[in-house]
Amino acid sequence: MKRLLIILASALLVPAVQTSALLAPAAQQPASPPPIVLSPAIPGDVNVTAQTVSIEAFQPDFDVYSWNTFIALNWPPGPDGNGDPNQTIGKNGDNDTVWEHYRDVSNIFLPAGARPTWNGPVPIPPACTALNKGNLEVVTQIGKNLLTPAVVSAMSQPFNTGPIIDQKGVYTRFQILVNKTMFDYILGNSLYSKAGQKAFTPPVNFTSGSIDNNGKTLVEGAIMVKSAWKVIAPADKARFHSDDVLVYSPASQNPKYPARCTLKTVGLVGLHIGHKTQSAPQWLWSTFEHVDNVPTDADVKSGNLKAQYSYYNPKCKTCRVNQIPPKPWNPTTISTFHSQIVRMNQFNLPIYANSAAARNATAQQLLLGVNPKSVWANYHLISTMWPTDPKQPFGAPAPTFLANTTLETYIQGTVPNVSSNCIECHNNATMTVPVPSDFTYVLQRAQ
Repeated sequence: MKRLLIILASALLVPAVQTSALLAPAAQQPASPPPIVLSPAIPGDVNVTAQTVSIEAFQPDFDVYSWNTFIALNWPPGPDGNGDPNQTIGKNGDNDTVWEHYRDVSNIFLPAGARPTWNGPVPIPPACTALNKGNLEVVTQIGKNLLTPAVVSAMSQPFNTGPIIDQKGVYTRFQILVNKTMFDYILGNSLYSKAGQKAFTPPVNFTSGSIDNNGKTLVEGAIMVKSAWKVIAPADKARFHSDDVLVYSPASQNPKYPARCTLKTVGLVGLHIGHKTQSAPQWLWSTFEHVDNVPTDADVKSGNLKAQYSYYNPKCKTCRVNQIPPKPWNPTTISTFHSQIVRMNQFNLPIYANSAAARNATAQQLLLGVNPKSVWANYHLISTMWPTDPKQPFGAPAPTFLANTTLETYIQGTVPNVSSNCIECHNNATMTVPVPSDFTYVLQRAQ
């Protein structure tokens, strides 16, 4: 495929926005986006097939890319951790996934800047030792950036705005993991330690994914996966991708409580995927949620509500929406505060919501065709953010704003420099030294 500089002239978009994308020769371009497929192959980049140069034409291609990425990352892995072509997502019910075999950033940036390993043992906190019956994952964070109420790490909810608490009063937990491509770059450049970062010669430049003329992956670029989990009852497992984990809360002084660890079943409620590719040096950002998370603002205003949601009570007419939980935050107790979250309108063009809805319908039908009870059909794409002009620092992203209600709960909306914009926010990321870190905050965790 050829790299072309293109002017987006759609009057419904913005005037004279540029985009750099991988386009097939005009004579070979089909009139519809490439198909969503059930495949373990992680797309190396977006496969742009649109004939018309506009957001309306391009957005479906990016949303197809997102769904094909979601399917491949959630594919049952083989012994090497990669998607097993002899299995199928959801065929035998819920399944282990490829991305859950990536390396948790907490196991990369180790105390005293120790050298990490890709397949090394997961450190088990003393409070969890007695419960660890089978190499269980340890889930700690109470926000995308919040380790504990008193300790703020590098990747909490943006701007450290606070945790999200479900309708049972339980704090949602978070993880951030990276694929081997990204891990190898961190390891090879000693970016896992403060000393290594200080000695590093910039710029940070993670590996970019790429595809060939037929859309086949040539290189899998650096991938970050951010996940959000809520504690669920055994009866809920039929509706969620779930796992048994050690839910750990380190000791805290403000508020004061000792370290606590419990064995819980958790269900996946949010998945945010960042992938650096040749067409997107500002990365491609795909965000998915469980369909039962929250209603939209339009649903609330029209009264078109489900009987229950994970983060919204349809019976409460006086509950204030999208409020940060009051401090003190204590994840070791059941909270009397229940988050009342509504998805706010964040798109300036209908194409974003419409394209995601169309791709969701197609993908969910495919997944149900494999298994009519597939848990994976209970997830939907919110949208895909991509740079329309990669030569600009911010990339002139489309859509301009994109928020996951479990991960950017309190910064939804359309306010510049305030509302969630994946590319703009991550453009500010640095290492522990004042050096840009290529659109990821994880390097700030180095010790």
